[in-house]
Amino acid sequence: MRATIDAAIATNRFGFGARPGELATVGSDPRAWLTAQLTGGPPTLADDGLRSSADVLAEVIALRRANRAAETDSATQVRVAVKLGQLYRPVYVSEATARLRGAVTSERPFLERLTHFWTNHFAISVDKLAVLGLAGGFEREAIRPHVLGSFTELLLAVERHPAMLLYLDNHLSVGPNSILGQRAARRRRDVRIGINENLAREILELHTLGVDGGYTQADVTAFAHVISGWSIGGDNGRLRGGDPGQFYFRAELHEPGAKTVLSRRYDEPGIEQGEAVLRDLAVHPATAHHIATKLARHFIADEPDAATIERLARVFRDGRGDLPMLYRALIDSREPWSQPLTKYKTPCEYLTSAYRGLQLPVIQGQGALAALELLGQRTYSPGSPAGWPDRAADWSGASALLKRVEWADAVGQRLGDQRDAAELAPQLLGTTLTGTTRTALKHAASAPQALTLLLAAPEFLRR
Repeated sequence: MRATIDAAIATNRFGFGARPGELATVGSDPRAWLTAQLTGGPPTLADDGLRSSADVLAEVIALRRANRAAETDSATQVRVAVKLGQLYRPVYVSEATARLRGAVTSERPFLERLTHFWTNHFAISVDKLAVLGLAGGFEREAIRPHVLGSFTELLLAVERHPAMLLYLDNHLSVGPNSILGQRAARRRRDVRIGINENLAREILELHTLGVDGGYTQADVTAFAHVISGWSIGGDNGRLRGGDPGQFYFRAELHEPGAKTVLSRRYDEPGIEQGEAVLRDLAVHPATAHHIATKLARHFIADEPDAATIERLARVFRDGRGDLPMLYRALIDSREPWSQPLTKYKTPCEYLTSAYRGLQLPVIQGQGALAALELLGQRTYSPGSPAGWPDRAADWSGASALLKRVEWADAVGQRLGDQRDAAELAPQLLGTTLTGTTRTALKHAASAPQALTLLLAAPEFLRR
């Protein structure tokens, strides 16, 4: 009995829901099944048609350069925005579809969930047009290659990615005493020049130390000076240099001199100064506590106990941010296995588990993506750098539940005669399947109704 419960927890809490026959594959040692997924290469998406962020941005830069002569004309600005949307939207649809397909078909679902976790931790949002065509590339290029590496490597890759720099406007940040800053001061023009603190603040508050991590406003300002000049290559009309669309350190924008962040002085020149601060932040004790808290909340409970958080934080500190070591500590912990169904699925988790359980194909286009938007979680669109919330109260309201029931009913009507809900239920839910749901499925008026009841069952809505 215990092994069966653990298999259900492994597939539904650590993965994206069981597929028919998968609980039997997990077998009597679900922890070994999860641990085995941590070997091999990083999680990738099997779609050769996806474009790199640099390629997309190079096309954007060329488009803007072609229209620069008439940039001040409002009609031209509107036409450029329309062209950008026409460029970005197909890229976004392809990326979001490939991401969902990867989660639905993955043989290493634990790694897919971890990828989604880190993408949400380092959140960017396609509500900002400049990010619409880059969000998928950001996940593929900065997150996925480092899911099985160290937090330091992951942090450095994320903060240097053009999508993050554009989302938080760091490409516009200019040190007041930089070459460009001094030139502008002498000429008394270009009022847009100045330090932008967005990226520095979010790195400290959200990506590393946490809101209670002990930093001050002075640290934010100093760190913003440290990463001034972290920009994107290509001709943007004012500056030139670097490969179009790729990370590029613009020395002429960087605030010169030593800076002090968190009481530590950094004398390194240029880009090395920012990298040094990030390396220290990555292994800071407050960062260990912040990451441990978020992992425990995601994989265990909305309000994980302090002892669990401290144990995970200690592993993070001892391993200096070694992520596989942290994942193994999570798998080996008692708490994730002690009580099933403590977490309420987000819309993405719910829809992905339904697709896995019903073995539905993810077709290129807007179908499944529209369903995610209907359920309240448009892909890559959390709306703020804080990412999507990770507590049940944020997803379990009456309106949200009604939308899931309506979607389940539509699926039931379309597929009910092709699926046997009573046969599927124990294969997808294992011993978390309750007698109440089993009885409801048995007495359903029709096959479509039975499938609707399965997808709307409390134990299917939770993990």
